[in-house]
Amino acid sequence: MKLQPDKSNSLTINAYGPGWLEVNGQKFNHSLCVSSFPDASPEAWSVGRFEDLKVQDFEWLTRSGAELVIFGSGQRLRFPQAAWHAPLMKQGIGLETMDTAAACRTYNILASEGRKVVALLLLES
Repeated sequence: MKLQPDKSNSLTINAYGPGWLEVNGQKFNHSLCVSSFPDASPEAWSVGRFEDLKVQDFEWLTRSGAELVIFGSGQRLRFPQAAWHAPLMKQGIGLETMDTAAACRTYNILASEGRKVVALLLLES
């Protein structure tokens, strides 16, 4: 039984490691926003440390069209403050938090299912 399509039209995270990600064959050494929407491209996310996060780093996603945001919190699991993701909750947009490696894997699965998902992937140096 075939469970997944052979080809997804969304961005795919091909590989990841400490301090880097590869999306559709292109390597990045900084935090990224990756979206499953057609014609999307990886966008630099200006956050370099978990301690520097603020509400504005999540608030702009209320206009993204996403049904779910996956937050990759770096090499270890750290949860965002409630105030940071309150704007998403008000719009009915889900937020799941996990370490960045797990967020990469989860994004790929959801994107391959055709879900409207955005991954905020924190890469710390």
